[in-house]
Amino acid sequence: QVELVVSGGGLVQAGGSLRLSCAVSARTFVGFSMGWYRQAPGKEREFVARISWDGTTTTYADSVKGRFTISRDLAKNTGYLQMNRLKPEDTAVYYCNVNTPTAQDYWGQGTQVTVAS
Repeated sequence: QVELVVSGGGLVQAGGSLRLSCAVSARTFVGFSMGWYRQAPGKEREFVARISWDGTTTTYADSVKGRFTISRDLAKNTGYLQMNRLKPEDTAVYYCNVNTPTAQDYWGQGTQVTVAS
């Protein structure tokens, strides 16, 4: 069983920064791809960023390119989403997702990010 614990959300002024963390409780993080998604009130959940299983490839939604950075620390079994130059439209509940080598999907609980204008 894989569990994900997300932390790091909060309230920030526009232009500010936050870093989200996703701690993965599994014997190993090796081979997992990790993604971040978000859901704003009244909207569907949308893709934000993803890092490949080997860490060599990252992809981002156009809306966050150049502002957000996804990364991970295999030694800590933890992934991160560094969010800079935040905008009010980034306000949402953010979710962490991992996909295992056996193609199983796991989701963490959401964390609220609120960007005040």
